[in-house]
Amino acid sequence: MVPALQAQLQAQLQSRLSRRACVGGLLTGALTALAACSSTSSVFNNASPSPEAAPPQGPAAIGTGGIKVGLILPLSAGGNAGTVALSMRNAAEMALAEFNSPNIQLLVKDDGGNSAGAQQAAQQALDEGAEIIIGPLFAQSVRAVGGVARRRGIPVIAFSTDASVAARGVYLLSFLPESDVTRIVDYAVANGKRSFAAMLSEGAYGNVVEAAFKQEVARKGGRIVALERYAIDPGRMQVPAKLVAQAARAADAVFIPEGPEVVPSVVQALTAAGLNTKRVQLVGTGLWDDPRIFSDASLQGGWYAAPDSTGFRNFTTRYRTRYGQDPVRTATLAYDAVALVAALVKTQGPQRFSEQTLTNSSGFAGIDGLFRFRSDGTNQRGLAVMQVEPGGSRIISPPSRSFSGS
Repeated sequence: MVPALQAQLQAQLQSRLSRRACVGGLLTGALTALAACSSTSSVFNNASPSPEAAPPQGPAAIGTGGIKVGLILPLSAGGNAGTVALSMRNAAEMALAEFNSPNIQLLVKDDGGNSAGAQQAAQQALDEGAEIIIGPLFAQSVRAVGGVARRRGIPVIAFSTDASVAARGVYLLSFLPESDVTRIVDYAVANGKRSFAAMLSEGAYGNVVEAAFKQEVARKGGRIVALERYAIDPGRMQVPAKLVAQAARAADAVFIPEGPEVVPSVVQALTAAGLNTKRVQLVGTGLWDDPRIFSDASLQGGWYAAPDSTGFRNFTTRYRTRYGQDPVRTATLAYDAVALVAALVKTQGPQRFSEQTLTNSSGFAGIDGLFRFRSDGTNQRGLAVMQVEPGGSRIISPPSRSFSGS
């Protein structure tokens, strides 16, 4: 087992919070590609950090355009949340600078990382004339902002990975765990993997992934021979690992949808219980997209769903040049949300933020690839399937370049 795994739980949550997500530059078939986008998970953001020392927040407004856009982030929240928020605010500013003088002004509001602050921030932004709101980050804050905005008929593009807060008019820009599960299960079945075993963590993330996994395996005509849940505690992992390892003798693939702080220990427990990882295919989610996974010999050859990382690498170079440091992974959320809004203002006229425009079936292309908003506020994305290799990963199934039925 990895020593002191339980003590690494906070790192695991931070990894999920910092996870990739994004949108970005153009409405396929309707918007001109942005020059700046030339290269193209608390577990569910439910927890609200208690305020500590507030980071520097910058100006209350960015840009001088005539179209007002609310930007709500937990800038004064404590711990990692405030750091993430500041990086996302910088990315929003960078998007305006790279868009070539868009006719928008960002009204930057701090929600403090809690629902009461989010409600107040949304009300302030709307009273100041915001036609659309970007953010917030945490699920309960999204729920609060959505309630205020819905009463005024104003749409929201939010960043939570909790699909339960999506709704008509409240669109989630984040990468949802359900998308990863759908993509990797579909690819595995298409490549002859019909029977699955799974080790899933306890808690909100595991609950959502379990539901999506069961649904997708059934939809594709596969079967689940074993599914066990485990606590993030090395001392309590052996029993479920033994059950899965025994049942996996009749499986083609073993699904382990966790991040680099946990997956190596799960695989080690499964191997110790008798699982032959050379016989079954290991599969995971985008949480595997991490150098620590790539450097682990036990995970070589594993498959996972994730966006093509080329766009983020290019974005990171530009961000580093501008701000002298690397962005958090979720900074692309803010960048692409602002870039999308700016593009819609430039090209769509009075219908720029209508439901019909935002749910265009052709979708949008952003830093992390193709996506589209569904009418229920969730999203569909074009993800690649990656294979873990020494020192990195390799695309074995490229992301979609268009949506079927669009």
